[in-house]
Amino acid sequence: MDLKINSFEEYQEKYQQSVEDPEGFWGEVAQSFYWRKPWKKTLEWDFNEANIKWFKGGKLNITENCLDRHLAENGNTPAIIWEPNNPDESTVTLTYKVLHQRVCRFANVLKKHGAKKGDRICIYMPMIPELAIAVLACARIGAVHSVVFGGFSSQSIADRINDAECNIVVTSDGSYRGNKEIPLKSTVDDALIQCPSVQKVIVSTRTRTPVSMLKGRDCWWEDEEKSVSGDCPAEEMDAEDMLFILYTSGSTGKPKGVVHTTGGYMVYAAYTFQNVFQYQPGQVHFCTADIGWITGHSYIVYGPLASGATSLMFEGVPTYPDAGRFWDVVEKYKVNVLYTAPTAIRSLMGFGTGFIDGKDLSSLTTLGSVGEPINEEAWHWYDDNIGKNKCPIVDTWWQTETGGIMISPIAGITPTKPGYATLPLPGVQPVLVDEQGQEIEGNDVSGNLCIKFPWPGIIRTTYGDHERCRQTYFSTYKGMYFTGDGCLRDADGYYRITGRVDDVINVSGHRIGTAEVENAINMHLGVVESAVVGYPHDVKGQGIYAYVICEKTPADADLTRKDILATVTRIIGPIAKPDKIQFVSGLPKTRSGKIMRRILRKVAEGETSNLGDISTLLDPAVVEEIKSGAL
Repeated sequence: MDLKINSFEEYQEKYQQSVEDPEGFWGEVAQSFYWRKPWKKTLEWDFNEANIKWFKGGKLNITENCLDRHLAENGNTPAIIWEPNNPDESTVTLTYKVLHQRVCRFANVLKKHGAKKGDRICIYMPMIPELAIAVLACARIGAVHSVVFGGFSSQSIADRINDAECNIVVTSDGSYRGNKEIPLKSTVDDALIQCPSVQKVIVSTRTRTPVSMLKGRDCWWEDEEKSVSGDCPAEEMDAEDMLFILYTSGSTGKPKGVVHTTGGYMVYAAYTFQNVFQYQPGQVHFCTADIGWITGHSYIVYGPLASGATSLMFEGVPTYPDAGRFWDVVEKYKVNVLYTAPTAIRSLMGFGTGFIDGKDLSSLTTLGSVGEPINEEAWHWYDDNIGKNKCPIVDTWWQTETGGIMISPIAGITPTKPGYATLPLPGVQPVLVDEQGQEIEGNDVSGNLCIKFPWPGIIRTTYGDHERCRQTYFSTYKGMYFTGDGCLRDADGYYRITGRVDDVINVSGHRIGTAEVENAINMHLGVVESAVVGYPHDVKGQGIYAYVICEKTPADADLTRKDILATVTRIIGPIAKPDKIQFVSGLPKTRSGKIMRRILRKVAEGETSNLGDISTLLDPAVVEEIKSGAL
């Protein structure tokens, strides 16, 4: 099954075809999957009502496409390679045949405990093979999985369980992250005090942490597996049946459950996986994300497995036992594709190149970046030190709501530019609009990024509240999906994401993207990372407040501030110079590496009494330090 584009000319042809005849284009792509019954209508849509249906009437099960159809010829191909947190612990390789058996077995465990088609099942687990198995087992029987990242607080879990009314929770006794042991089961127990819908908790063993097990509600995964068969026919699903809910933080603070459905999501995840990374059979694909985020759903589980690929799953963190861990993993498994986040790259840059020296990275063919626009300095560091200037970098722009990559180079085919997501993939029709929603034509322009036509991976609804979906994504600009991002299209028609529109600072009538200012500050010698927010300014309307992490504490803070200002002036111009620069040792980040700008804004505005919930931060202590050092 090869959906790959092989040259830039072919990309241009396919793109043209996908715009002129989207239904014909996606219908052809979808033919390369296994459908039990063909669809009657390729697409039905109305952006004003946020109603989108792809492959209407088509019947399938996504796990037959991810597992069963590979068994005859590739049953012994490794599907998932698991690298544990501790490099001394033994690794696990699951072939397609073994993964298929384990998924069927656990699907039968779920059925034994009353799970059926349409039920919502919450999964709160470490990055162990059982997490992928649980996800696929839900899909096998038509249950809807809601994976909650294994670092969220009990309150966050409770909110997500209650919103989806989950009846089963799948968890683990604990998890390992670096040198920390995290108690997962007891966090679930705390959450369940306020979750009346949950009837069963299935617990896998990982850390052998002592846990409380309630009679009638809790059971051990390992025991349950012994009492069921390894044969579980896949449930027939409609293309538009719900596949999963994934919660993303909403502006209101109440998490919103983004819903993806079976057919369109599968087609889009696999198509983008094969094209963006130019995956070749037999290669090892290493996406460093957690399955608790959309990147893990699409590019550790569904995209690679639907393509018959080998997906590497890593339990640990990039800096444990030292900052060379990623490069050890690449060398150990001869990794070909490495897909990671700018946050990880910048953090590893701070350790210098000593941890890379002597590591054999020659197996790498493609490097990827995801999560935020990658700044130029990090791009060049990645290119020089990891790719040795031989591996194309795919700087991918997409969202939880888009299901898969939207704007990105195709590895080795699209000429790249540092800091640019470059061009839309086939089937993706981006437009830039001004504040009034008027389309901004031509090149060398910037505006708000919208998409004017549906693609198969698009969000279908927000669980239990369709109006919220319509309001959030489809009401700002009539007839368009609004991404919430600002974007620049350069003279070559290349796209560069300039940051969230709410992360745009209006200084003296000039719109300045925070990502742009951060990029400039990060270019300064000795700066590891920065975060920029706006704050009320008497003269300019908004001033620019920068939080800056340096490699070492500046000996002369005032002089370093002036040097940074000179760098920003040189790169963007004096209009973008920060009014205040506070040196900090860390930034308030969620466990996925996202900077919580809301907190930084409040500190910059001097409103430190009500910072809201900081329990989901990776290191809540950093907030106190930032508050006490505020300028």
